Amino acid sequence: MKETLKKMIPAPVLGAYHYALAVAAAFAYGRPSEKLVVIGVTGTNGKSTTTEYVGRILEHAGHKVGWTGTTSFKVAGREWTNDRKMTMLGRFATQKLLADMVAAGCEYAVIETSSQGIAQSRHVGIDYDVAVFTNLTPEHIESHGGFDNYRHAKGRLFAALSLGRRKGSQKKVSVVNVDDEHADYFLSFPADEKIGFGLSSGRTDSDVFATNVALSSTGTTFSIGRETFSISPIGRFNLMNALAAIAACRAVGLSWEKIKAGVASLRPVPGRLESIVAGQPFSVIVDYAPEPAALAALYDALDLIEHRRIIHVLGSTGGGRDVARRRILGEMAAERDGVVIVTNEDPYDDEPMGIIREVAEGAERFEGSKGRRVEGENLFLILDRQEAIDKAVELAEPGDLVLLTGKGCEPVMAVANGQKVPWDDRDAARKALAKLGYATHR
Repeated sequence: MKETLKKMIPAPVLGAYHYALAVAAAFAYGRPSEKLVVIGVTGTNGKSTTTEYVGRILEHAGHKVGWTGTTSFKVAGREWTNDRKMTMLGRFATQKLLADMVAAGCEYAVIETSSQGIAQSRHVGIDYDVAVFTNLTPEHIESHGGFDNYRHAKGRLFAALSLGRRKGSQKKVSVVNVDDEHADYFLSFPADEKIGFGLSSGRTDSDVFATNVALSSTGTTFSIGRETFSISPIGRFNLMNALAAIAACRAVGLSWEKIKAGVASLRPVPGRLESIVAGQPFSVIVDYAPEPAALAALYDALDLIEHRRIIHVLGSTGGGRDVARRRILGEMAAERDGVVIVTNEDPYDDEPMGIIREVAEGAERFEGSKGRRVEGENLFLILDRQEAIDKAVELAEPGDLVLLTGKGCEPVMAVANGQKVPWDDRDAARKALAKLGYATHR
C-alpha cells in the first residue's frame, strides 16, 4: 500500500514532503548536529568501511564518537549491528541517534550518507562539516532514473556543505578521491578547504597521497610524505578506504602522530573480507561486494591470498534494484571462479529463482580460460542459501577458497511483503563447517 501511494503522488509533492519531514525531525530533537562535528561519507563502494575507519581512528585518539552506517551504529561506548536493511535511517531515527550522541558526550558523528537517503532528503537538517567522496560506479541506476541523477544525488551532499553553520574553528571541508574520474564534479562545489586523496600525484600540500605501496596477504604498508603507515586489512580497496579516513581525520585537525597510531589499530570491518576459521584445510571468506566494481576489487584482493581455486556462492538483489548487474555478476564469477554456486540473496518481492537464473545465465554464456559452465558440474543453482553454502564447503578441497558474497555481515534477508528474516552468512558458514566436523573459532 505504501509503495502504491508513493507512485500515485507527484514527485515534486513527495519531495516537498520528505524535505519538510527532515526539517521537522531536526527541530524535534533540538538540531543535535549543530553540537557535533559531523563527517558524511558518500560514494558507491567503501562507504561503510571508511565510516568505521574514521570513527575508529578518532576513538583511538581519545575522542568520543558516534556513527551510523550499513553495518553498524555506535553511540560512544555502545555499538550494535544495523539490522534495518537501510544504509541511512529515516529522518526521525537519524536525528534521535544524533541526539543520543550529544547526550552521551560525543564530539564527532560519522554518517554514511547514501544517494537514496539524499534523494529522500534524509540528509536535510544535518549540519555536515566534512563531506567525503569515495568513488562512483554505476549502482542504483534504475532507482534514480539514470547515472546523471545518481551522481547528482551524491553531489547534493557537497552542495549543502558550505551552507551550514561554522562550528568554532572547524572548517567546511570536502574530501575527494582524485583518482576517480568524477572527482572534478565533487571538487566543483564550494568549501572552505578541499583535500584530495589517492595513489596519483598530489595537487596541493594538504592532499593525502600514498607512495611506496606494498600490498601483501598480511596487510599493506605505504607512505604519505615522510610518514610511514601500516594497516592489517588487505587489498587496494582497503588502502583507498584508509586514505579516505586519513584525509577526513586531517580535515578535523587530527595530528599525523594520532592518525598513524589509529591507522595501525584498524582491523577488518565485519563482513568485509572476513575469514571464518574452524581448523578446515581451506579458506572461507565472507564479503559484501554486491555489484561489479566491488566484486572486481575483491578479486584483486584475493589474488594476494594463496589459493588453489575459488568456490563462489553469490546471488543478486531483487526489488527492482539494478537488474542489469545480475548477468554481469554471473559473467565475472565464471571468469574467475572454479565453481559457481548461485543462490538466494535479498529477493524482496521478486521471484527468487528468476533472479538466480539470470545470474546463472551470465555464467553460462561466458567462456574463458576455465571453459564453459555446466550446471551440475561447475555451476549450481540452489535456492536455499544455507544449502548453497553447505554445498560449497562440501566441494572444498585443501587449498581452496570458499567465497560468500552479497550479504557480508547483514543479520537479515529481505523477502516478500516487506519481511526480514534472520540471516548471517558467517553463522551459515560456521554451521556448514560444523556439519563436516570442524570446530569454529570466533
